[in-house]
Amino acid sequence: MPIKRTKHDGGRPLGKIDASLNEKLQSVEWGEYEYNDFFEPITVGRKLTKADLSANGAIPVFSSESANNGIIGYTDYIPDYKVTEQNPVFVIFGDHTRSFNITYKSFSVADNVKILRPKYIKDIKVLLFILSAWKRNIPNKGYARHWNIAKNIKIPLPIKGGQIDFAFMENFVAELEARRIAELEAYLSVTGLKDYTLTDEEIKILNTFNSFEWQPYNLEKLFGKSTRGKRLKSADRIQGDLPFVTAGETYEGISDYIGNEVEIFESNTTTIDMFGSAKYRNFRYGADDHVAVVHTEHLPEHAAIFVTTAIHKSSHTGKFDYSRNFYAKDADELDILLPTKDSKPDYSAMDTFISAIQKLVIKDVVLYSDRKIKATKNIIGDIFNLYGSSL
Repeated sequence: MPIKRTKHDGGRPLGKIDASLNEKLQSVEWGEYEYNDFFEPITVGRKLTKADLSANGAIPVFSSESANNGIIGYTDYIPDYKVTEQNPVFVIFGDHTRSFNITYKSFSVADNVKILRPKYIKDIKVLLFILSAWKRNIPNKGYARHWNIAKNIKIPLPIKGGQIDFAFMENFVAELEARRIAELEAYLSVTGLKDYTLTDEEIKILNTFNSFEWQPYNLEKLFGKSTRGKRLKSADRIQGDLPFVTAGETYEGISDYIGNEVEIFESNTTTIDMFGSAKYRNFRYGADDHVAVVHTEHLPEHAAIFVTTAIHKSSHTGKFDYSRNFYAKDADELDILLPTKDSKPDYSAMDTFISAIQKLVIKDVVLYSDRKIKATKNIIGDIFNLYGSSL
């Protein structure tokens, strides 16, 4: 039963959406619910560590991390939590990150997670709506634990006739999905990523990758001194359009969009955060003092992505954490392994290799988008009839 009826937008649970969808959220009646109206918490028993992971493991291990849908790796151990016909889906809550991850596969967990079993919610669209509404209202306390806060949060959900409007949630997420798939289709076309056919050169580079000659290179000697960002407190940030990069994996480390006058770093560069996590940036951005910027902007795009991966492999080793941060001086001292030719980094080979890998990955995305575009035509038609709106 709803605790309270109210007129609001449900906290805009699904993130940035366009005006027509936002109007739909504002046009319905809302009620507030407890999390245990929908979920049963499961006692966490054995907690695996990274030492329990296996390169050939088949059982996913979930952690509090937000990257890779919370999966830190796979194990050979028998899963501690089994998906069955009676329990076809579980939700794993990351205590430090406020992340909600859904699994339809038996699994085990590491530390700092809570396991939730949906009581009767089986539809993925409804489940996504509820989890999005819940997370949207959980305050971000940084790396602190969030479960004690999350479990007391009231979840705003649409109601109709005094009952939860499951049909609204399902149709809303279906419409949102249809729009996102259409945007993906347009993006793939504009960027030329719909072409996933490998060239002869790309096929050759894939076949010869294992025979590459590798050599260590010092990062400062390759790209000059790295630049450290400058602190900008949340309270001092002015809303704007410039991505502001901080430490963390959520949203690739982008914590805000600002309008402050700060140093702007060029696209096609690499950031390394305080934990040693390296990320490629194909956009201009600002950065705080827990971020080091490596100036790879003069490299071909795909070669810069290759270099970022090499940096991450050398910097993200567990050596850096809250007690010992990674700084720009650490980047300058970093050695990375790169393919070499004539005693120089073979950026041409790197560029071709990443281009080939991108096509291999994007092929599945393109085929997926094609299937979803066809599948969502019927959904869109149903939504037209339901709402009388247009895309």
